[in-house]
Amino acid sequence: MASRFNLIVVLSLCLSLCLFPAPTASLQQNYYANICPNVENIVRDAVKKKFNQTFVTVPATIRLFFHDCFVQGCDASVIIASTANNTAEKDNPDNLSLAGDGFDTVIKAKAAVDAVPNCTNKVSCADILAMATRDVIALSGGPSYAVELGRLDGLVSTAASVNGKLPQPTFNLNQLNALFAANRLSQTDMIALSAAHTVGFSHCSKFANRIYNFSTKNQVDPTLNKSYATQLQGMCPQNVDPRIAVNMDPNTPRTFDNMYFKNLQQRMGLFTSDEVLFTDSRSRPTVNAWASSSTNFQKAFVTAITKLGRVGVKTGSNGNIRRDCAVFN
Repeated sequence: MASRFNLIVVLSLCLSLCLFPAPTASLQQNYYANICPNVENIVRDAVKKKFNQTFVTVPATIRLFFHDCFVQGCDASVIIASTANNTAEKDNPDNLSLAGDGFDTVIKAKAAVDAVPNCTNKVSCADILAMATRDVIALSGGPSYAVELGRLDGLVSTAASVNGKLPQPTFNLNQLNALFAANRLSQTDMIALSAAHTVGFSHCSKFANRIYNFSTKNQVDPTLNKSYATQLQGMCPQNVDPRIAVNMDPNTPRTFDNMYFKNLQQRMGLFTSDEVLFTDSRSRPTVNAWASSSTNFQKAFVTAITKLGRVGVKTGSNGNIRRDCAVFN
């Protein structure tokens, strides 16, 4: 009987470990306390300098972090430059719209860290990106939070690995939930992280189908606010220069706030994947709750972005600390 009980315990333990592995135990706040004690201030100063040069630093850095973590985990593999022998993640079509200012933010912060003798080659590009993301959110009015650190930089970056890993502007709620669940993120996490679009911008081509050729019955997506659709058509005429971009939050585009959810209530979500959060009854209560409570939204966002930062973290022989964030050692 005892051996049978022990077998059940072992099986239960195996199931819980196999199906629900613990969050990355190697990550911790103040990871660099005895390695490079001032690293967070060094990174923050570099990010602030970049932020003062251009606001694009904010959405570019947040988006870079998200695109990094959703493909092979948070390992700075998205920053690797392609070579004659390898087409890297950043050159996948889904990543070509990543703004250069995000990459530049990490590279400048890395240079600032490495300029301090006891910090040289001691801090990973992946951790610098995680810290820089926290800093741009705070600089634009969002919550500041303690960042878990201790990631290593990835050893692989291929354009092919990006396919099917990133949410598309046309996604419905089921598609969004499935993609986020694959990264151990809940629907609540997904809605919170989507609100980073409050400081985002988009090229016209990403939503042109909603304002010009939505369906045979409706030229304009009927879930889109009519006056907002007219406004978008004015900013994005057909055959517009593909470099033209518009703010995703038409009201407070330079403030990280809960206006994103208020816009969704007014049917002013730019992408289908934004507006579906309000039109689908399963996610609408969360949108309404956060539209009326900035505090609750900020708490949920900090929880979600902390969980995002744990995705696919590299440790041990699975990674290293890159000397140059764009090149493998």
